[in-house]
Amino acid sequence: MNIESIGTWAGEVYKALESTETKVLSMKELKKVTKLKKDELMAALGWLAREGKILLAENDEAVEVKLV
Repeated sequence: MNIESIGTWAGEVYKALESTETKVLSMKELKKVTKLKKDELMAALGWLAREGKILLAENDEAVEVKLV
Protein backbone atom coordinates (compact mmCIF):
# COMPACT_ATOMS: atom_id res chain seq x y z
CA MET A 1 0.00 0.00 0.00
CA ASN A 2 1.39 3.40 -0.98
CA ILE A 3 0.05 6.92 -1.44
CA GLU A 4 -0.41 6.45 -5.18
CA SER A 5 -2.54 3.35 -4.62
CA ILE A 6 -4.66 5.05 -1.98
CA GLY A 7 -5.28 7.98 -4.34
CA THR A 8 -6.38 5.55 -7.06
CA TRP A 9 -8.73 3.76 -4.69
CA ALA A 10 -10.14 7.10 -3.51
CA GLY A 11 -10.88 7.94 -7.14
CA GLU A 12 -12.76 4.67 -7.57
CA VAL A 13 -14.85 5.36 -4.47
CA TYR A 14 -15.54 8.93 -5.58
CA LYS A 15 -16.67 7.75 -9.04
CA ALA A 16 -18.93 5.10 -7.48
CA LEU A 17 -20.60 7.69 -5.25
CA GLU A 18 -20.87 10.20 -8.08
CA SER A 19 -22.61 7.68 -10.34
CA THR A 20 -25.47 7.07 -7.91
CA GLU A 21 -28.55 9.27 -8.05
CA THR A 22 -28.55 9.95 -4.30
CA LYS A 23 -24.74 10.23 -3.96
CA VAL A 24 -25.03 7.90 -0.94
CA LEU A 25 -23.89 4.28 -0.59
CA SER A 26 -23.39 2.01 2.40
CA MET A 27 -19.94 0.65 3.12
CA LYS A 28 -21.15 -2.78 1.99
CA GLU A 29 -22.43 -1.35 -1.31
CA LEU A 30 -19.20 0.56 -1.88
CA LYS A 31 -17.13 -2.55 -1.28
CA LYS A 32 -19.26 -4.47 -3.78
CA VAL A 33 -19.24 -1.76 -6.46
CA THR A 34 -15.54 -0.90 -6.24
CA LYS A 35 -14.33 -4.47 -5.55
CA LEU A 36 -11.84 -3.05 -3.04
CA LYS A 37 -10.69 -4.99 0.00
CA LYS A 38 -11.76 -3.66 3.38
CA ASP A 39 -8.39 -2.06 4.19
CA GLU A 40 -8.22 -0.49 0.71
CA LEU A 41 -11.72 0.93 1.09
CA MET A 42 -10.93 2.33 4.54
CA ALA A 43 -7.75 4.00 3.26
CA ALA A 44 -9.70 5.51 0.35
CA LEU A 45 -12.41 6.80 2.68
CA GLY A 46 -9.79 8.35 4.93
CA TRP A 47 -8.29 10.13 1.94
CA LEU A 48 -11.68 11.48 0.80
CA ALA A 49 -12.71 12.45 4.33
CA ARG A 50 -9.46 14.35 4.84
CA GLU A 51 -10.14 16.26 1.61
CA GLY A 52 -13.67 17.06 2.83
CA LYS A 53 -15.31 15.26 -0.10
CA ILE A 54 -17.43 12.79 1.88
CA LEU A 55 -19.48 12.57 5.04
CA LEU A 56 -19.90 9.38 7.06
CA ALA A 57 -23.18 8.72 8.85
CA GLU A 58 -24.22 5.78 11.00
CA ASN A 59 -27.75 4.51 10.81
CA ASP A 60 -29.21 1.53 12.68
CA GLU A 61 -27.60 -1.14 10.52
CA ALA A 62 -24.74 0.35 8.53
CA VAL A 63 -22.37 3.21 7.91
CA GLU A 64 -23.38 5.32 4.93
CA VAL A 65 -20.98 7.36 2.87
CA LYS A 66 -22.28 10.55 1.25
CA LEU A 67 -20.59 12.67 -1.37
CA VAL A 68 -20.45 16.33 -0.33
